[in-house]
Amino acid sequence: MTQEKIFDNSPALSHLDHLGQSQMVDVSSKIPTVRQATAVGKVKMHIETFGAIQAGNAPKGDVLGTARLAGIMAAKQTANLIPLCHPLPLQKVEVKINPQPQLPGYEIQATVKTKAETGVEMEALTAVSVAALTLYDMAKALEKSIQIGSIHLVSKTGGKSGDYLRKCDE
Repeated sequence: MTQEKIFDNSPALSHLDHLGQSQMVDVSSKIPTVRQATAVGKVKMHIETFGAIQAGNAPKGDVLGTARLAGIMAAKQTANLIPLCHPLPLQKVEVKINPQPQLPGYEIQATVKTKAETGVEMEALTAVSVAALTLYDMAKALEKSIQIGSIHLVSKTGGKSGDYLRKCDE
């Protein structure tokens, strides 16, 4: 069976070909530029779990260090996880895990930088997501009800679409 429907390949549909099938966008004609993206997410838990992690008393060891390293490693593997992402040479991956006693829990922030033909938003979001999942894995012996959420892009610079800075009310 052949597909006969022809799709308008407008910029909003850049990952679809003229038949409406998924495709990797051709970025070969783009000039490499410096691009950076920052994403954040939150991991919420009981105050007792938060206290144990802060005190270094988790059964699996260094919860925050392991989660930070997992986030860095994940950013470097994004193209292997997200089907239409381009593999990118990353020049910087920074993952910060900040205690938030009022949550209680942690805010995870990832900043990724490259000089390439396409941006690093997905790498930053992947870093936050995997760091949060790793934090859960490292602390699940203490609490199974840990919540992961509010993962979003905070900012991006570079590229054709220009800079983006998330507004507080978004």
